[in-house]
Amino acid sequence: MTDVGIDGIEVWTGKLQLDLAETFAPAQGEEPGKFTKGLGLYASSLPDVYEDIVTMAANASHDLMERKGLEPEDIGRIDVATESAFDHSKPVSTYVAGCLEQVYDDDFHHANKGERKFACISGTQALDDAYNWIRAGRNRDRAALVIATDTALYARDDPGEATQGAGAVAMLIDEDPDVVAFSTEQGYGSADETDFLKPNQQFPSVDGKRSVQVYLARMREALEDFEAAGGDTHPDNFAFIPFHTPFPGMVRKAAGLGYRHCIRGTDVEEQLADEIGRQPRKEAFDGEDEYFEAIKEYTDSLTETDHYLDWYERTVDPTLDISREVGNWYTGSVHIARVSGLIRALDEGWDITGKELLVGSYGSGAQAEIHAETIQDGWEEEISALTINEQIDARYDLSFDEYEEIHDVHNHDAETDIEPRTTPDGEFAFDGWGRMGERKYTYVE
Repeated sequence: MTDVGIDGIEVWTGKLQLDLAETFAPAQGEEPGKFTKGLGLYASSLPDVYEDIVTMAANASHDLMERKGLEPEDIGRIDVATESAFDHSKPVSTYVAGCLEQVYDDDFHHANKGERKFACISGTQALDDAYNWIRAGRNRDRAALVIATDTALYARDDPGEATQGAGAVAMLIDEDPDVVAFSTEQGYGSADETDFLKPNQQFPSVDGKRSVQVYLARMREALEDFEAAGGDTHPDNFAFIPFHTPFPGMVRKAAGLGYRHCIRGTDVEEQLADEIGRQPRKEAFDGEDEYFEAIKEYTDSLTETDHYLDWYERTVDPTLDISREVGNWYTGSVHIARVSGLIRALDEGWDITGKELLVGSYGSGAQAEIHAETIQDGWEEEISALTINEQIDARYDLSFDEYEEIHDVHNHDAETDIEPRTTPDGEFAFDGWGRMGERKYTYVE
């Protein structure tokens, strides 16, 4: 059976930067450590005046197609995953295709286009759709373009404001992929939840404490379901474990709980037994409260062991490098976690070809998915072509007053007219409004 997976990736970040320690914290009367240590975030990427989810998606897609030597006829499907859409009918994928048709001689009239919505997990769901489309033999030797793009803005002074971010990840899904091949096994955890939602509003309503609990519960269910499907979850068998990353502090918590679950009944639990004992078993306790207290104490001890810390530094921490600098990208966050780990491996010269990733995606509302990916021979060439770190370094550093203005520019309810802080160059840019209230775009040479 021919492998199907990610054949190429490109990343595009918003061109503005809000420094959380130096700019945001003082203006909010907060200690910098609340953001840098607590959340694990150093900066947020934000879109300039002429940027939005379409421009970032189109720019990432254009770079990807140019690098892979593709024409519109090579693409049979364009799926955009976003929770920042500005139209309830016309999908973002049509705008993206329209942008790309400005720079190619051919068009995408033959391509199936759609928009996926399920909070942050929809990017992974779009990958699943593309995988199934190719596996079913309906692609006619064409590839799928999957794009996760979001502007993750919160209302001013909302507790989530420090986690904001903006960017796009474009992924080419095809047979015989160069980056990673997807496993057939998948695991799901899903329930009707109201932890994070946008009921006919731009900015989210969030129950922060509840959202953390739901995230962890659905991830546990997905792990169990993945194991039931025959998936391997031994934590030492993976090069990296990219998680959905609303902020790195969340991943620190999820990693500890996931590690505890995955070593249960394994050689690792036995190796650690002399140091911290074996995991508590529910049947040994008279009540749930007593059991939960015992399992919490065990987890706290486990995450302080050298064995766990070495595993975390090797397997999870590299996936957080980009997120620390750009914030939450909603649908793109787990996909920049994958990219981040692979960039670290390239920089360090690690031999990871043929090794696996265990990818944990999550979307509020709520659903988690676990699947594995096998790293392919061409990953080094693909990852070495990325410019995300250069993009991060080139961002314009906003003052707090400028940040407030930019936030208003992207607030659908605010009327503002300010000059951009950067200049578009060889990219798509927002260019005003059409006769029916649609957004218009142009390619700036």
